[in-house]
Amino acid sequence: MYIKSIDRLGRNYEEILEQWRFLTKDKSIDIVVLDMPLLDTRKGKDLMGTFLADVVLQILSFVAENERINIKQRQFEGIIAAKARGVQFGRPSLPLPDVFDDACLRWKTGQISGVEAAKICNMPLSTFRYKAKHYCI
Repeated sequence: MYIKSIDRLGRNYEEILEQWRFLTKDKSIDIVVLDMPLLDTRKGKDLMGTFLADVVLQILSFVAENERINIKQRQFEGIIAAKARGVQFGRPSLPLPDVFDDACLRWKTGQISGVEAAKICNMPLSTFRYKAKHYCI
């Protein structure tokens, strides 16, 4: 089995090691990691070769998990910085229809149901309720 990088085997250190052991020991599959020639189970099947492959695997799995953690941390910090600069995430909100205020007032006073108010505003009931909660007078 050829894989580009060791982190393709799993999302974290334990998962990578578990997959490696399952494939090499239980299924007797040879694995070649293209970006790390030391991790080639086709050669070095003696005790020393197996030992070296296991040590390199553990180190690289640890490094891969740490890199994933660092990427998530940098992403989180980038989101915080963007929000501090006023960047809005998600798609922009559609403007409220002209009849929204009237429909919302009639709904709040019990003259019409939420379903009717949503139909008047041409929006789903869940959207109407969300908008009513935030924008009704």
